[in-house]
Parts: sequence; structure tokens; C-alpha cells
Amino acid sequence: MKNLFTLLFIIATSFKLIGQAYPRLENNHEIKFNIGQFLITSSVEASYEYYINEDTSIGGTIYADNDATDYNGNFGIGPNIRAYFGYAPRSGFFAEAFGLYYTGEDEFDSDDLRTRNNDYNTIALGLGAGGKWATRSERFTLELHGGLGRNVNPKDFQDTFMYRAGLSIGFRF
Repeated sequence: MKNLFTLLFIIATSFKLIGQAYPRLENNHEIKFNIGQFLITSSVEASYEYYINEDTSIGGTIYADNDATDYNGNFGIGPNIRAYFGYAPRSGFFAEAFGLYYTGEDEFDSDDLRTRNNDYNTIALGLGAGGKWATRSERFTLELHGGLGRNVNPKDFQDTFMYRAGLSIGFRF
């Protein structure tokens, strides 16, 4: 009888130990606000990120700016996919591929001594990298990132590049 209780105790604790080998990752959703870009250019940028697993995520970004002639226009929206390479799950160094649709105005001097506004909308594809740090509770994050993209549409803007950069704070839920 004593051996039966010992066997049941070993089986019960082994299930508990197996469950603790890899922690269950909760809080798969994250929203972020780019405070670095807001402080430097007064642009408002927010992002959403969904963690597929501990080292891959997909997400999207939306931003708005009052200055349509700014480097990335006055409105933008786009998706991204990230791969994390850190030792902790969902944090550390990451690489990303992103797309961005944005609109704006391009001001240039014309031959008749007037300034003409040229409205545009374009799509850019690019690559980025950065680092993310999470609190021990996995609720709050700090992220530093940058990226470079190439405009693919229309012809007037195909030779130009765009960049992304930021210092973001986030909340996971």
C-alpha cells in the first residue's frame, strides 16, 4: 500500500514539474505608443503587436502628423512581422519586415516662381531592427527600433527612401 501512495505521489508531482518546464506565456496582445517620435516631431504613432509564439509576432502601426511635408507625410498605416532573438521570450534583439502606406505633400519650386503643392500617397516596403525589454511581470515594455524602406509607388517617389525610428513604451494584455 505504501508503494502505491509513493507511486501516485510521484506521478502527481511529475505532472506539476512538466508544467513548469516552460512557463505559460500569457498577455499575447501589446499596444505601444512611440514617445520618442512624439517628443521630437510631435507625430502621434501607435502600434499593436500580437505574439504568435515566444519569438514571432505580427502587428500594425498607424501614425498621424500635422505637417504634410514632413519626412513620412501626414498619415500612415502598415503591417509588420517580427522575429525575436533574445534569451527571454518576446524580448531582446529583433528583426522586422514592414510595409507602410502613407500620404503627404511634396513642396518644390516651379519655373514660374510659385510654390506648388503636390499631394501624394505611396507604399513603402522595408526592414528594421531594434531591442525590446520587458518588466519581470511581462506587462510593460520599452522598445528602441529603427528601419529603412523603399517607396515602390508612384514613379515620382520610386527613387526615394523612407525611414522609421522610435522609442516606444508598451502595455501587454
